[in-house]
Amino acid sequence: MSLSRPASKEPASPFVEFDRAAWSRLAASTPLPLTAQDVVNLRGLGDPLDLAEVDAVYRPLSGLLQLYAAATRALHQATSTFLGERSTRTPYVIGVAGSVAVGKSSTARLLRELLRRWPQTPRVELVTTDGFLYPNAELRRRGLLERKGFPESYDRRALLRFVADVKGGAPEVSAPLYDHVTYDIVPGRRQVVHSPDVLVVEGLNVLQPARATANGTSSLAVSDFFDFSIYVDARSADVRRWYVERFLKLRRTAFSQPDSYFRVYADLDDAAATARAEEIWETINAPNLAENILPTRGRATLVLTKTADHRMHRMRLRKL
Repeated sequence: MSLSRPASKEPASPFVEFDRAAWSRLAASTPLPLTAQDVVNLRGLGDPLDLAEVDAVYRPLSGLLQLYAAATRALHQATSTFLGERSTRTPYVIGVAGSVAVGKSSTARLLRELLRRWPQTPRVELVTTDGFLYPNAELRRRGLLERKGFPESYDRRALLRFVADVKGGAPEVSAPLYDHVTYDIVPGRRQVVHSPDVLVVEGLNVLQPARATANGTSSLAVSDFFDFSIYVDARSADVRRWYVERFLKLRRTAFSQPDSYFRVYADLDDAAATARAEEIWETINAPNLAENILPTRGRATLVLTKTADHRMHRMRLRKL
């Protein structure tokens, strides 16, 4: 008589999955400190994020992150006690990844505002990896300007040093600033981070695994310093449509500014602008998504999946 259990028809998964309703119920005792106007101020261009979405999706997430952060602090203190070391506060680092135009920037900004309103984490900083792109002049020198946003277009060493220094408890760490109007690093300007309780790092490729070095050993990855990571997901066809829609809106706003790098697109008619946006998507953003960004989805702690109308409908949380 065999005592073995029958084989499951579905493969085991490292994630536990929630639909929108089940996820929303997890936040019964979590406050929502934001107003409808707060959400309007935080959402990105073309993202119809509203207070109902924040209440259903981000309120539970902020409560979960507080639990994880508190547990990490307790583990750190217990470890310091065991080792006979002086316990020092270590920032809790959260990575937010996803495609261009998927809404990861709105997610990162919302998390910053929600978490900084909790009494346990009043100092929350947000840094985007755009500041660690090589300047346009350097990208041109390397022949990478048309691959901006691909992993090789970033100063990976500088990004690693920045995150390592923050995670290591340095009292003050700075990051370069990026201007989306001029499409370049701002010379002489930096964002200074002062010993945050939480650091949110947002970017296309923040979940990239470590690279193999020339001698065959593995180097560090930015995600090695993350305590929690989020991947904002959607069907590629939907993200493509959102990108084109955003491009058309930018044509009437940021692109029309005199110092805009994309000023040449401001006077295009709808058909020409749509064609150019689709060309950029197919030649740059789609390959980057398929080759570099989407393959990192399974490395996230939490995957938030959107429907065609931008509403989150599925949440996959990595099991502990």
